[in-house]
Amino acid sequence: MSSRFVVLLIPLAVIAIFWLMARREAATRGPGHRGYFDRNGALLGTVFIALVGFWTVFLVVLPYLYMVVESFHPRLIPSKRGGPEDVLTIAQYRSFFVEPSSGNWNTIHLWAFIYTIGVSVVVAAFNFAICYPIAYYMAQSGTRQRVRVLMLLLVVPYWVNEILRAFALRLLLASKGLINQMLMGAGITDGPIDFLGANVGLYVGLSYAYLLIMVFPLYNAIESLDRNQIEAARDLGAPWWKIHRDVVIPYAKPGIASGCTMVFMLSAGSLAAPQFLGGPRTLWFTSIVYDFFFQSFNWPRGAAYAFILLVACIAFVLLMLRVFKVSLGETIR
Repeated sequence: MSSRFVVLLIPLAVIAIFWLMARREAATRGPGHRGYFDRNGALLGTVFIALVGFWTVFLVVLPYLYMVVESFHPRLIPSKRGGPEDVLTIAQYRSFFVEPSSGNWNTIHLWAFIYTIGVSVVVAAFNFAICYPIAYYMAQSGTRQRVRVLMLLLVVPYWVNEILRAFALRLLLASKGLINQMLMGAGITDGPIDFLGANVGLYVGLSYAYLLIMVFPLYNAIESLDRNQIEAARDLGAPWWKIHRDVVIPYAKPGIASGCTMVFMLSAGSLAAPQFLGGPRTLWFTSIVYDFFFQSFNWPRGAAYAFILLVACIAFVLLMLRVFKVSLGETIR
């Protein structure tokens, strides 16, 4: 089967799957429920399925398939691709653990991988600690007018490009930046603090970049909670921390899982914040992948590293969902 035929077959297969799912939904629902095609019409429903199928295939499935296939090839010049030297190999994956040039453990890349995963977990937890009170106030305590103002204040800064926001944070946290100038001017410090060298800029940049990704799932989950449950807990004498521990947080677990999952995945795959806000000794795993692709032009090894990061992140997320007893379907409610 030729590769061109496979490329043409995959979009048709995905669209057919979506179409069959829509037909199955219409068949399994009772007579009082309107199916997908009943709600949207046959023509418009088919167009929607085709667009979703196109997006899924050409922006998700095919790029990942190409990356996986590329990761099992040796590094060759274009003229040798498809020749006798172009054989399937796991050398690119082996290089993640053992450096090919020396035969020793690849401690630099292994440590960068562990550091990236660890910091991404901390950023997700830190974002949850910041965003939970904001989401709770917006969903249960704030008036409609105040919620609108707060929502606007949260959204407007994200009209600015992520790279520009990273540069702005770098200027604020630099040795001669505004924050150091204010600290020295107030007599709090005698000299500038190296925020960037201590990776404070990296942590702040990652947390700030994905703040909204955490706020909205939390708000969506907490907003549907019946306020009478909170009032009943108060009437029974429960302190505020018990109300959150026993009432709000268990109910909002799907939103918490969704927000933490997205922040973790985006932080682990971030490129702008680590490059602009990381210290001189900071090595982020996605920066290594970027260098393999666009500096050394070693696409097979870059693809292998990217796939390792993807599989590790998915495995970690599924493990956390299992630990906290939240199903994957609940995170997309």
